[in-house]
Amino acid sequence: MDEHDYMRKMKENERLYMYGDLKDDHDPENSAEKTQKPTNPKDAVGIKKAPMSTVSAAVLAEVGVGMLEGALKYGRHNYRGVGVRASVYYDATIRHLFSWWEGEDIDPDSQLSHVTKAICSLVVLRDAMIQDKFEDDRPPRSVNFYEQLNELAAKNVEIHGDKNPHHYTIKDDA
Repeated sequence: MDEHDYMRKMKENERLYMYGDLKDDHDPENSAEKTQKPTNPKDAVGIKKAPMSTVSAAVLAEVGVGMLEGALKYGRHNYRGVGVRASVYYDATIRHLFSWWEGEDIDPDSQLSHVTKAICSLVVLRDAMIQDKFEDDRPPRSVNFYEQLNELAAKNVEIHGDKNPHHYTIKDDA
């Protein structure tokens, strides 16, 4: 299955889930009355289209400012014109997330949240993938290492589950 087939299947599954075709028979909230008003025939068509009301306007506005920064520095939609290498945007995303995780909330260059900057990197990467402007320079596929690591983590939780140490957080900085 190629990337485009995968996206079509994901969208189809999301629509089925979101609009009740895969509804839970035990959940009265998943009824047709919740998604369609009988008085407006446009509802029957509109609810079957990609929903934008499910996306945070505040986050999208921040992403818009982050994307503006990129447009001013590199040219608007430059990633569609010249394409992108996966590793460059993976690295940028991880750096922003690590900076945020280590307690630096705001990117000093843009004054935006590092989380917003990571999202912007992922938007560029995903758009390049969708537009077929993506150079896949990821390393060769790895063996599934998470299964074994998850088993080890579960074993540690089982062994040490009776302990109650203090878990330090950013709140301890004060």
